Amino acid sequence: MSKGAISQFIEKYYLHFNAATVVDAAKGYEEQLNTGARMLVSLAGAMSTAELGKIFAEMIRQNKVHIISCTGANLEEDIMNLVAHSHYKRVPNYRDLTPKEEWALLEKGLNRVTDTCIPEEEAFRRLQKHVYEIWKAAEDAGERYFPHEFMYKMLLSGVLEQYYEIDIKDSWMYAAAQKNLPMVVPGWEDSTMG
Repeated sequence: MSKGAISQFIEKYYLHFNAATVVDAAKGYEEQLNTGARMLVSLAGAMSTAELGKIFAEMIRQNKVHIISCTGANLEEDIMNLVAHSHYKRVPNYRDLTPKEEWALLEKGLNRVTDTCIPEEEAFRRLQKHVYEIWKAAEDAGERYFPHEFMYKMLLSGVLEQYYEIDIKDSWMYAAAQKNLPMVVPGWEDSTMG
């Protein structure tokens, strides 16, 4: 199989130091997949808000990911991006914000995640009713689920389709839900929905 443009680029130019470790890691990942090994991907930091789904969802669809460990924030922020993307506000100078400027963003209902503000109404509130209904139905039936399973139910039910603001193929959570990938979500209680 011939290598794509990115693979060719990194193999030609990523020759030393940290750059070379990117090549080594990519080759190691490929070797593991070629031997039939199962791959766990761990996500931390604001990866979903940074729109990792554009790449990660395709990896999931191509069976290059078999289990995911991620923060509760990454799990929910991919879904928030799906339903509220056009309302996000970028704050390129986020490192220089004063406490007063931070407070002004919060009062506008903008929750800052590094250089991106997630809108309270369009993101959190759009999901709130639907999450509650799924939680309540499980409670009434005496059923228990892991956090990602609740999100999978919500995504696969179609109740969010009316809100989609990005192409569904760019949501890694939707791709994971379609595959019913196992997921470990430590610290769910520290996320907005947890």
